[in-house]
Formats: sequence, structure tokens, C-alpha cells
Amino acid sequence: MGHEFLEEDIDIEEEAEEDDISITYDIATYPSDFTLSGIATMWLDKDITIPDFQREFVWSIRQSSLLIDSFLTGLPVPPVFFYIDDENRNLVIDGQQRILSVVFFFEGYFGKESTQGRRLVFRLTGLGEKSPYHNKRYEDLEESDQRKLRQAVLRAVNIRQLSPAGEGTSAYYIFERLNTGGTPLRPQEIRNVVFRGEFNQLLKEANKNSNWRTIIGKSYLDKHQKDVELLLRVFSLVGTAKDYDKPMKEFLNFTMRKHRNGRSKKVVAFFDVFPKMTKIVADVLGSKPFHLRGPLNVSALDAVLSVLIENHDKIDSQTLKDRYAELKEDELFNDVTGYNTTDTKTVEDRIRVVRKYLLDN
Repeated sequence: MGHEFLEEDIDIEEEAEEDDISITYDIATYPSDFTLSGIATMWLDKDITIPDFQREFVWSIRQSSLLIDSFLTGLPVPPVFFYIDDENRNLVIDGQQRILSVVFFFEGYFGKESTQGRRLVFRLTGLGEKSPYHNKRYEDLEESDQRKLRQAVLRAVNIRQLSPAGEGTSAYYIFERLNTGGTPLRPQEIRNVVFRGEFNQLLKEANKNSNWRTIIGKSYLDKHQKDVELLLRVFSLVGTAKDYDKPMKEFLNFTMRKHRNGRSKKVVAFFDVFPKMTKIVADVLGSKPFHLRGPLNVSALDAVLSVLIENHDKIDSQTLKDRYAELKEDELFNDVTGYNTTDTKTVEDRIRVVRKYLLDN
């Protein structure tokens, strides 16, 4: 296996937990009763989206058969949850296995194609030989049963943010709270779902930069994308540090949402400068320059790298090493990289002291 496919966690110096945000959202939650034929049509029309992070379809044919049998026999089926985005697409928060089981049964084949391009014929399995539906495909059902199945109802709980208008960051917190099963998603994994777009791809691509990997001290990609979040944090502070207000999590959410299409002037400029500046930092400061007290210190990285990128045309690479050495001896710098590192005043002071040493202002 190539190293690029290995997974490894980044050792990051602990930051204090941020308080929950105090933003008040106006959220509409309302049920919709979709017929199963309607669900299948929505799937074919791509009106239903399954986030990339979600596990693959993992149900067995028996589990899916029991679901179909429940619809045919009138047994209750749990609802699915949709987050309705700004483009009226239904983002599946919970219910992928149920939705795909229905789609597969109507198609006549179970699961996705194998690597040989084959699919298993979907016959209702595990129902018992006395069941009128035992071992039957959709096309084998009586016409009345086919009609009953098409008209059976699957309830969806729809979630839509009404206000603040145009700031659909509530989706982040909904995913954060509802995804409690299995391995909980990490913040950047949730952002990938909620703020899909080209910007996300640009961050992932830049995250592979060899000099960036040298700076953060890990050659392998982090399996929970903590390294991508570090990169987002640097990007977020470039040019807008003065606008920062805690919590950091929400600041990053706004950035992801604002630049999600990846075509803003800031995005273009950042990804042009980023490889040049990371090369200078790696060449001049060496590997792991922000591991101040052992693990990677995120607050030192975000402040220094954002100031360097923002002022790339003013940086003297000949004096950078000495300037950074002096900065690390500064008492204030050590304070603002050690305590309450995401507080608004701390971030402000951190950027200011970095600018003082690296830019003489």
C-alpha cells in the first residue's frame, strides 16, 4: 500500500473546549409523507443527496427484505431525516439504508455493481416460506401488491433553516448533534457535508503539499481531516483576523460557507501564495516549527502562517529565522499560544505580536 493511503492522527496541543454558540436559529421542522414511488423518483432525479462521509450501503439483503415486507404488511417504519438546503435538495441526515433498499427493490437488483459489473437479483429473503412474498422480486408481486408498495408511505422529517437568512450554518450543528451513532464525525468532516463545493476540494488538494506536511509534522493525511481544518483556520485568518469573533468553530463555518464555490478573489490569491510561503517556512524554519512545547501548537501556526501569507510581499526570508526565534521568546506570544487560544482578545493579541516581530509593525 502506498503511503498516501495510510491514515494517521495529528498530535495537536490541546486547546480549551469552546463554549457552545449563542446564535439563535429559526428552524422549521415539518413532516412529509412520501410514497415509495416518489422516493424512487426523487433518487433518480438526484433530488436526494447522500453525503460523502456516510458509510456505504451496508444492509444485508435480509435486512432490506424485512423493510420491504414491513411496507407490504403495514408495519411501522421509522422516518428518515432530510436537511433541506438553499437549493431545495434533500440532504440525508439519517435513513440512507432505508431509502436505498426501496430504490434497489424497484430496480430489481440488490446493492451496487460489483467490480465485475454484476448485481445481485433482489429477491425478498428471510421472510419464511409461508410468506406470500417469499423469494419474490418486485416484478413477481401481484399487481395489487405492486400498487400497494408504490403507494406505501415513508415519512420524512424535514429540517430547514429560516433565519438568519443566507447563513445556513445551523446544518453544521444539526449534523453534529444527530450523528451520534458509530464513530462521531469530526468538525471538518461535517463541514465537508454541509458546505460542499470547490473550496473544499481546493483545501484537500493543498493539504497534500509536501512543505505543508513538513510544517505540521505529519507526512500522512489525517483520517479525520484535522489537517484540512488547520489549513482552513489559516485561510480564515488571512486578511480577516480583525473580524474574528469566537467561537472559532463558527468562524470557520462562515468561511467555508462564504467561499464554498472556490472562486472568490481571496481563494484564488491564497492558493497561489500558499505553496510559495510554505516552501519558505519549511526551508527557513525547518520541520515542525510550531511544535512549541511538544505537539503542534495550532495557535502559533494559525497566527504566524496567516500573517506571512497575508504579507508575503513584505517578508524577508533572510531574517525570518531570527525574527521567529525572538518571537518565541516573547512572554505575550507564549501566553496567547498557551491559554484561551480561541478567545477573541487572545487571537487579536496573537496576531498583533506576530506582526510586531515578523513585520516590524
